[in-house]
Amino acid sequence: MYQAFMSQAKDGQILFPNQKWHRERRIIELLSSLNYRTGELNSYLHNIACGVSELIGIDWTVVTYCQEGFETILASSIEIPEDAPRIYALHGQLTNTVIEMKRTLAVEDAIANPKYGKPASGYRAYLGIPLQTCAGQVFGTICSFQRHKRKFTDDEIQIVELFAERAATAIDHYHLYQQQCQFNQILAAEIEKRTEELRTTQAKLLEQERLAAIGEFSSIIVHEIRNPLTTMIMGLKYFQKTILTAAAQERLELALGEASRLERLLSEILLYAKPQVLQLRELEINKFIGELLVTMCEIPEAIDRKIEFLPTLSPVQILGDRDKLKQVFINIIRNACEAVKPGDIVKLEIDSSLTDTVTINVHNSGNPIPPEILCKLSQPFFSTKPEGTGLGLAISKRIVNAHHGKLCIQSQLLTGTTVTVQLPIITVSGD
Repeated sequence: MYQAFMSQAKDGQILFPNQKWHRERRIIELLSSLNYRTGELNSYLHNIACGVSELIGIDWTVVTYCQEGFETILASSIEIPEDAPRIYALHGQLTNTVIEMKRTLAVEDAIANPKYGKPASGYRAYLGIPLQTCAGQVFGTICSFQRHKRKFTDDEIQIVELFAERAATAIDHYHLYQQQCQFNQILAAEIEKRTEELRTTQAKLLEQERLAAIGEFSSIIVHEIRNPLTTMIMGLKYFQKTILTAAAQERLELALGEASRLERLLSEILLYAKPQVLQLRELEINKFIGELLVTMCEIPEAIDRKIEFLPTLSPVQILGDRDKLKQVFINIIRNACEAVKPGDIVKLEIDSSLTDTVTINVHNSGNPIPPEILCKLSQPFFSTKPEGTGLGLAISKRIVNAHHGKLCIQSQLLTGTTVTVQLPIITVSGD
C-alpha cells in the first residue's frame, strides 16, 4: 500500500503523490509566469534558468548562446560577478558535445567519465539540453551543473527540455526581431531619402513653373516699360546739347543716371527670368580662369588690388557655357575686389582633390558678412549696395545650378569671405 502512494524515480529518489503534484503545479506556474511580450530577453532567460534550478534541485543552471566555437552565457541562476568572463571556448567542454550531438546529454559523473568533455570547474554532474530553431539548427544550450555526482531522471530531463523549448523560441524570436528592426531602420532611411529626393524634385518643378510665369510676366512688363523709357532717355540726351545752368545740368545728369540704372535693371530681370539655355563645350578650367583674370585686372574694382591665382597642377576639364560662366566669375571676383581695401589680396584657388567635381574658391579678407545677411545674398532683388539690383548673385547661382553645380558663400570673422563654385568634371579623352 505504501508503494502505491509513491512513484519510483530512476536514481532512487522517491516522490510522494502530493510532492509530484506540487512540482507539476509549480511547473505550470513558472511556465505561465514567463512573458516575452516586453521583449526583455535577459530577464526572461534568467527566469528560465532559475526555474530549472528550482524544479530539478540543481546547483547551477545557465543559458548559453553558441557560435563559431565559443559559448556566451546569456543567463545564470546564480549571480555572476561583473568582472567574471562570460565567453568561453567550446573545445573540450561538455557543452561542445551537446552542440555536436544536437541532443540531450546527461552525465552522472563527468570527472570519473571524461569522454564527453570537461564540466565547469568545481562541478561533477551535468545535464545539457540543445536549443534549436524550427529548422533544427542548434545555436545554444541550457546547462545544469551539480557539485556532486547525480543521476538525472527522465522526468527531470523532460522538465528542462520543456523550458529549453521556451528559451529557444524566445532567442530565435529575439534575433528575428533584431533583424526586423535593422530592416525597418534601413527601410525608414531609404524612405526618408526617397522622400527628400521627391521633395527636391517637386521644389525644382515648382521653381521652374514659377520662373516660367515670372519670365512671361517680366517680358510683358519690361517691354511695356522699355519703349517709353527709351523715348525718355532720348529726350533727356537731347537736352545735353543745350546750354543749361549748373543746377539744371546736375539734375539732367541725375535723371540720365537713374534712367540708365532702370534700363540695366530691366535687362537683368529678363536675364534672370528667362530659362538658362547653355551652349556647352569642353573647357580647361585653369586656362579659362587664367584668361578671364587678364581682363579682370583692368576693371575699376580691381585697380590697386592684387588677384592671386592658384591653379591645379594638372589640367581639369569641365563641360560649360563659356560666356555664362565668365559672367558668373566676373560677378564673384568684382564683389570680392569691392570687399577689400586697396593693396589687399583676393585669392582665387582651384581644388581638384575630389574625384567628380572641381572647386573654385574666391576668397577675400574683408569685413565678415553677418549671418542674417549671408543667407539672403543669393535671393533675387536683395542687395547691400546702394546702387545694386540684387540680381547678380541670383543670376550667377542659376547659371551654376544649370551646370549641375553648386554655389555657396561662407564668411568668418577671422578668415574673411569665401565664395565657392563646384562644377562637375569630365574625363580627359586619351589619344
